[in-house]
Amino acid sequence: MTDPADLNNLPRSTTVPKRRMRLSVVWIIPILAALVGVGIAVQKILHEGPTISIVFKTAEGIEAGKTFVRYKDVKIGLVQSVKLSKDFTKVVVTAKIDKSAEGLIVEDAAFWIELPRVTMSGVSGISTLLSGNHIGLGAGKSRRPRHEFVALDMPPAVSIDKPGRQFVLRADTLGSIGIGSPLYYRQLNVGQVIGYDLSKDGRSVEIRVFVNAPYDRQITTQTRFWQASGIDVSLGSNGLSVQMQSLLSILIGGIAFEQPLTADADAQPVKEGAAFTLYSNRTAAESRHEEIITPYVLYFKESVRGLSVGAPVTLAGLPIGEVTDVSFEYDSAKEDVRSRVDIVMYPSRFTEYMKTSSGSEHAPLDEQGRRAFIQRMMNRGFRAQLRIGNLVMGQLYIAIDRFPNTPKAQKIDWRKPPYELPVMSSSLEDLESRVSGIIARIDKIPLDAIGADVRKTLETLHQTLKDADRVMNHIDRETVPEINATLQDLRKATATADRTLASADNTLVGKDSPTQQELRAALQEVSRAARAITELVDYLERNPNALIRGKAQEVPQ
Repeated sequence: MTDPADLNNLPRSTTVPKRRMRLSVVWIIPILAALVGVGIAVQKILHEGPTISIVFKTAEGIEAGKTFVRYKDVKIGLVQSVKLSKDFTKVVVTAKIDKSAEGLIVEDAAFWIELPRVTMSGVSGISTLLSGNHIGLGAGKSRRPRHEFVALDMPPAVSIDKPGRQFVLRADTLGSIGIGSPLYYRQLNVGQVIGYDLSKDGRSVEIRVFVNAPYDRQITTQTRFWQASGIDVSLGSNGLSVQMQSLLSILIGGIAFEQPLTADADAQPVKEGAAFTLYSNRTAAESRHEEIITPYVLYFKESVRGLSVGAPVTLAGLPIGEVTDVSFEYDSAKEDVRSRVDIVMYPSRFTEYMKTSSGSEHAPLDEQGRRAFIQRMMNRGFRAQLRIGNLVMGQLYIAIDRFPNTPKAQKIDWRKPPYELPVMSSSLEDLESRVSGIIARIDKIPLDAIGADVRKTLETLHQTLKDADRVMNHIDRETVPEINATLQDLRKATATADRTLASADNTLVGKDSPTQQELRAALQEVSRAARAITELVDYLERNPNALIRGKAQEVPQ
């Protein structure tokens, strides 16, 4: 066992301080270089913008190290690489963005390839013909950063910082509308179409439009939109109508909007993105959209050719409804076909047009009151009738008018709509039947036989005129010269008799001698004969046809 005293005599260790290494001057330069490199790296990291990737369908005109990213025509980045995607269907472009533009790289930012384009809204990208294609950037409103994007096929029609609002229009068909088509308000260009697509159910088209400020304040709950493409020419029962907005809308289409004259005074403004119906034309847009509609049906035994859907239904010339369907109905019991016309009437129109005897507006009628009013009208002889609204095109419309002599109508069956109303045959049908009767009578006239008889009579008359010409020529050439010669001989004889009488007076002793009496009697006979011949010549000159027909008998007075 060890003695404790011996343990105290053992040697003890002592702590010797570590000797400090001396820094050589040689190491100062590398350390300083390292510190400078770290500072430069930190400075670069702090001042370097983000690196983003953009997926394009094609890399048209994009080259690494040459193609820039531009925003408002200012260079904010440079393309670093261009490569295909893993499935080889698209192109992935990597670009370095400047630190100063880092705030633009947010999740709703948009990228596209800027190149020369000719669109409905104008020509863009002309500068790229000299500088080459570049990547355009459209700023977003979000504040959340993003580094991966899918490029647009086309640049947006409206920049996000442009003042105004977007709205959605729903239509059955797109028509001639396209991106960039103008938007008109009172024929002022106040916006454009920025996009379109099918609705989710595929039954309509949704068109996105942008309205510039301050015109976007004109969009209210009562605003109506319609297609203003080309020239709208319509010829219907209301006459000829020609409407257009501008030459530009004729070429590329367009949309117009206004508030109809029948709009309520309490129209309210709408929020951005509100949806509206896009009507096919202005007439459809401005037509009143009634909330209370009563359906009726009319059965005609005449042709309804010329009557179309939308034709007006009038009372005293004022529109109170319209035609909704034109068809025919087969009656299997009678094996007969009759024309069927479905119409709707707007009860509010009766209240609007109807005035009392004092001149004030009539109080609104409830359902029972409207039915009683219609029944009283039918009992007093009011009937629905087809009438011509346009003589050129033969367009028809429905007129409800009073016919005093018509039989009393049966009571209207109000149990199930549409309710049948009594009708009256049109005046056109009566006119057609009368014209058909006249034509039938004309067909019965033996025009061929009458024509043959007239032809024979004309031939006989022509021959008679020829014979008369020959007789007159004969009178001129033969009879009249002979009469003239006779008259000349008669004058010579009279002169001779005068000379003889004179000589006789000288030779005869008395006036009562026999010779003188005989001579005087002979001269009287010659005078009477001369007078008769003179009267005959005068009569023939006045009546040359007496040589053919003879002297007309004188009627005793």
